[in-house]
Amino acid sequence: MNNHTFGFTKEDPWRIFRIMAEFVDSFETLSQVGPAVTIFGSARVSHTDPYYRIAVELGRGLAKHNLAVITGGGPGIMEAANKGAAEAKGKSVGLNIELPFEQKANRYANVPIHFHYFFSRKVCFVKYSIGFVFLPGGFGTLDEFFEIITLVQTRRIHRFPLILFGSRYWKGLIQWMKATLGKSEFINPDDLGLVTLSDNVQDAIDLIVDYQRRVSAPETQPRALA
Repeated sequence: MNNHTFGFTKEDPWRIFRIMAEFVDSFETLSQVGPAVTIFGSARVSHTDPYYRIAVELGRGLAKHNLAVITGGGPGIMEAANKGAAEAKGKSVGLNIELPFEQKANRYANVPIHFHYFFSRKVCFVKYSIGFVFLPGGFGTLDEFFEIITLVQTRRIHRFPLILFGSRYWKGLIQWMKATLGKSEFINPDDLGLVTLSDNVQDAIDLIVDYQRRVSAPETQPRALA
């Protein structure tokens, strides 16, 4: 065993405390925000992109229904959704991650939380949300989509609304899943019914608000993760 390996192994037990601290701090803050919706999407979208405007409208509309808006806290679509929520005087949550490039916290998150670890950040996206909207994005957005739909499919979390916004962007993936995963029986025939494809901001908001109303009674209120 070389010195580098020994040093890494020696540090591992102490790393647990940093992980615990991230969970304790984030859970304490997020448990106070109330029902929330997480909006995912590319950090590379400019202010002039149509999806930036759409994300602003989504954030604003959800906040007007007293739903907190959670994003990854960075630029692009994340910034836009946080901006819409903040402009509507709502709770605008940014779960920012430390990255060597691209990710920089946006100024519209009025509830900022900073993470070092991706996995603890992912838990917080899911644990405190009652719905998820996926706008066009890259590997990070796809990663979150497949992880969350897997949690719903395997009944590890409730059947929350999962909205793929922007049919032009998402239809190729949906077609591939139907043609390849479905026909090969790698997924059940009804698994794609877990997802709603939308191009209308109000329809997406209504879907989430209707879901919240159905489960708003204390005895039926779902929690994403134990």
